[in-house]
Amino acid sequence: MGCILKGGGGLYSRVTVGAVLLAAGSASRMGSQPKCLLELGGVPLITRQLIALSGAGVDEVVVVLGHYSDQIESVVQNFPISVVYNPNPNDGQVSSLRIGLQALSPKLDAVVVGLADQPLINAQDINDLIAAYKKRPELSEVVQPTVGGLPGNPVMFTAQVRDDILTDHANVGCKQWQSANPSRVYAWDTSNERYRIDVDTPEDIAAFAKRSGHQLKWPVLQT
Repeated sequence: MGCILKGGGGLYSRVTVGAVLLAAGSASRMGSQPKCLLELGGVPLITRQLIALSGAGVDEVVVVLGHYSDQIESVVQNFPISVVYNPNPNDGQVSSLRIGLQALSPKLDAVVVGLADQPLINAQDINDLIAAYKKRPELSEVVQPTVGGLPGNPVMFTAQVRDDILTDHANVGCKQWQSANPSRVYAWDTSNERYRIDVDTPEDIAAFAKRSGHQLKWPVLQT
């Protein structure tokens, strides 16, 4: 991401980007197993996400853990990232998001928030999101990938939005901020369905295999 992008007849200067990757949930609908450790081609989904963020040149990454933290941390510990813990992960995704935002450096221009269970997101998808952010309409502060009128992930927003969220009530996250400030949200229309694909249930795993031809498999336990 360190290059200068050209577009719209002008130059878009480099943006310093931090990322929060959410991986604290209980995955109760997945049989209470850490779904971010599902493997595609032998690589855990959370590892794929970290490789994508790194490949896109994201400057700083915070991974938020809660349930299954020991298992997940053993997979990500060799990456140059920060790991933080949600002591109350059952409080929901907003609580994890806020912990992750607090852990980021204050000297960032923008933040990407991603889910650790998206199997197909790659570095180009992150680069495309960053490019859309740079070209966003004036006064908009959140870029929400939108596929066929439906919201996708990851999302990207300004440092000001990060500050707004952290100074607001404890139950305010990105979705709540968007609902309160719809005129400042850019619904970036894209045909890239990878932004819409994540896995929450065994049925999602089966649907993913049918749709993509790729199998998601649980890691083999070491004995």
